[in-house]
Amino acid sequence: MNSAIIVAAGSSQRMGFDKLMAPLCGRPVVVHSLDRFERSEAVDEVILVIRPERELEFAKIIRDYNFHKITRIVPGGTERHFSVWNGMAVLSADFRLVAVHDAARPLVSPRLINEVFKLASEQGAVSLAAPMVETLKRAGSDHWVVESVDRTNLWGMQTPQVFRLDWLREAYQRVIGAGRSVTDEVSALQEAGFPVQLMSNSDWNVKITFPRDLELAEKLIKLDEIDY
Repeated sequence: MNSAIIVAAGSSQRMGFDKLMAPLCGRPVVVHSLDRFERSEAVDEVILVIRPERELEFAKIIRDYNFHKITRIVPGGTERHFSVWNGMAVLSADFRLVAVHDAARPLVSPRLINEVFKLASEQGAVSLAAPMVETLKRAGSDHWVVESVDRTNLWGMQTPQVFRLDWLREAYQRVIGAGRSVTDEVSALQEAGFPVQLMSNSDWNVKITFPRDLELAEKLIKLDEIDY
């Protein structure tokens, strides 16, 4: 059996408004994200991690959109890695693989989710990623350019990231126990010494961070550029 933890506990500070509830083609952003996992054949259960004060709001979304795979709503933590840890805490040992996905990525297709799970069942740990194509520069805190950064073999991490549950649990036990912070699950597995394979993604997998991202996602859906 496979599970997915959808992380929806952020504060949307960079957007200036609630990006997860922002309308995207007539439905909130988070509904698009949840729907992709609801329709994925690889996913048996979804754990939704939210800010505690939003439980009633999300419970209504689950009822209104008839999501059957969401079995638990879990309160998030003060940082992202605590939210993922809280989601893992309610998973039973029956689940072999678990995906972690940012609710602010509403365009990932069920087909792509299935493919990541398939590869993870063979390799143990897989993350969607895209090779860096822009010229990269390192700058100081004053925004003056300091040096160029070689982009060879550099990748931008995406979600979902799918792992053997026992690997992810061990990795997060190390992170939490040491009082460290990680920005994604791949970083946690790296610190624990587990190998992680990247799955190159050429599909649109926009993370809604700024208003322009919401505008792009809307245009892509309307232009039928998204694989549903």
